[in-house]
Amino acid sequence: MRKNQCQVFFVGAGPGDPELLTIKGKRCIEQADLVLYAGSLVPVEVVSCAKDGAKVVDSSPMTLEKTHKAILETVKKGGTVARVHTGDPSLFGAIREQMLLLDRDGITYEVIPGVSAAFAAAAAARISYTVPEVSQSLIITRVAGRTKLPPEQALKSLAKHQSAMAIYLSAAHSEQVQAELLAGGYEGSTPVVVAYRVGWPDEIILKTSLEGLSDAVAKAGIKRQAVFLILPGQGREPVRSKLYSGDFTHSYRTQLSEFRKLRNSKSEYRNPKQILIFKCSNDQNTVD
Repeated sequence: MRKNQCQVFFVGAGPGDPELLTIKGKRCIEQADLVLYAGSLVPVEVVSCAKDGAKVVDSSPMTLEKTHKAILETVKKGGTVARVHTGDPSLFGAIREQMLLLDRDGITYEVIPGVSAAFAAAAAARISYTVPEVSQSLIITRVAGRTKLPPEQALKSLAKHQSAMAIYLSAAHSEQVQAELLAGGYEGSTPVVVAYRVGWPDEIILKTSLEGLSDAVAKAGIKRQAVFLILPGQGREPVRSKLYSGDFTHSYRTQLSEFRKLRNSKSEYRNPKQILIFKCSNDQNTVD
């Protein structure tokens, strides 16, 4: 587990389902001497793979200073730490302030990515954020609460892009979300998915419209731990992606075609030492 003698591993636990924990993340937890996990958001089943003798601590009631102290104590004894965060640590995980303290104290660390709720929710709802010729962007954001937002990042301002959105940490503000997005230009009929505790046993996936968002959330009694997916274009007549279209060629598909022509031609390549190598040019591999 010790890549370059790392002492601390920030592990993305995924949205809740222990089976969505990555293999690398699980290995870090299994080998750690201290497992610090956010118990309010990470099920205990995710860290149940900790080794015998490991110290497993719910960090929910702890402050930044207390968690850092626990990490320091373990590292000074020569141990390793798995700091387990919900979803992916890079999104609303407050890891920056933790990393700054580790940098200050000369402690090495690594970040192990995880499955964020936005992507688990999309999978559970069986939707695609990107819709050819309609929406090719995804905005990940939240409403302002105790954590303030710059004015240009308010939902009403972001709505002008008319892109798909994944709105976190806003379950208690569904009326505000609805009002700002409508004021920003989204149609009331825009499809919305409400994903509550996705990956947990009590998961709820609701499909509604933007104009029905607040009513749907209130009726379901959802007040926390939900992500809202705003999905313009989902109800429109589907446009086929160019990715697998037969009339769309790119370097790899073109050269595969040439290979098949050679294979099916009258020419015979009987010498097993004759190997055809087809390389893709990097500047032609992207697809709209």
